[in-house]
Amino acid sequence: MFDPEVAAMESDLITWRRHLHQNPEVSFEEINTTRWLEQMLRAIGVDEIIRPTNTGVVARVFGTKAGNSAIVAFRADIDALPLREENDLPYCSRNEGVMHACGHDGHASMLLALAKLLCEHRESICGEARLIFQHAEELPPGGAIEMVHAGVLENVEAVFGLHLSSGFDTGVFASKRGVLTSNVDRFTVKVAGRGGHCAFPEQCADPLLAASEIVLALQSIVSRRVAATEPAVVSVCEFHAGTAYNIIPSEAILNASTRSFGEQTRRMIEREVKNISRSVAEAHGCTAEVDWQEGYPSVVNDPRLTAEAERVIAARFGEKRMQTIGVIMPGEDFSYLLEGRPGFFVELGTRNAALKTDAPHHNPHYRMDESALLSGAQYEYDIARALLDGTRRFWEAHA
Repeated sequence: MFDPEVAAMESDLITWRRHLHQNPEVSFEEINTTRWLEQMLRAIGVDEIIRPTNTGVVARVFGTKAGNSAIVAFRADIDALPLREENDLPYCSRNEGVMHACGHDGHASMLLALAKLLCEHRESICGEARLIFQHAEELPPGGAIEMVHAGVLENVEAVFGLHLSSGFDTGVFASKRGVLTSNVDRFTVKVAGRGGHCAFPEQCADPLLAASEIVLALQSIVSRRVAATEPAVVSVCEFHAGTAYNIIPSEAILNASTRSFGEQTRRMIEREVKNISRSVAEAHGCTAEVDWQEGYPSVVNDPRLTAEAERVIAARFGEKRMQTIGVIMPGEDFSYLLEGRPGFFVELGTRNAALKTDAPHHNPHYRMDESALLSGAQYEYDIARALLDGTRRFWEAHA
């Protein structure tokens, strides 16, 4: 199933992943992570290393195979989450309150493996493989848009991304043509009232009560404003108000996230959030200020690249290792890398109940079935060789 040179990478993949897992850093603070990645890339022998942003790094590998060249990019995110790990593992996070709980340590390890494989087998590719180790996927505005503005995708003809997922069995590749991930937006509602003594509520305009009703009323957006056939989410995840048990506060603050597909629904949710918040607050003698922050747009997989990637996966692993999926609600700033060029993003399963790797992402008990790393590295290696084979078969067939 695996090429000998890929199978020989298993120990390195696990070692690299565990080093990253032990030394996590949150978004925009991946200083040591990037420094270590740069050291590893130099040792591997990539042709060029670029530091386009403060905490991101890009490696370029040029093939020696004769033919008509192309440029293909591969991206891995490298940031961790502000989360305290609660696993009993010998390689648990050493940084208190920070944890790789979304698989990014595995993503970076697989991309390092691809760098090493391509450097040791330059004769297998014609053109350039550009390897993007991207910072700050977890925190909008995210690192991808910074990478784009820095020009790291100049002349790139296609870009590929992969996400390890405990939502699928280990080794299963889950793919979808067209729209894959949701639009991700966030908003804050500041409800201002008139505080006072809890024994005299009639003298107050209670922002806590108004904010509570706003939380409930916002749920009507999805249930009564969005078609039942269209996925959407409005989730209030933070509620801050009050300083003491006997004081009605003067202000309450809500922080929330929305997920949607399609620009019309996205704009409608924004409009309804503002209307509902202001109207409910006014009914309680309060005012509401809504700060809407637009986040990552949807990842849209190019149909042609999806078909090619699925062909490559099936040829290597067989149809049983493939699963066609519907849209998924998490956001992904990989979407910014797709602006102006085709791309493909795939989910690779790591779920194995026997190994306790079935906890959800962003969970303090998240674990990874590391056997999936070899499959991911093989897939990326196969894609690189398929699209950089010197024939431009794929590019000319889909010009």
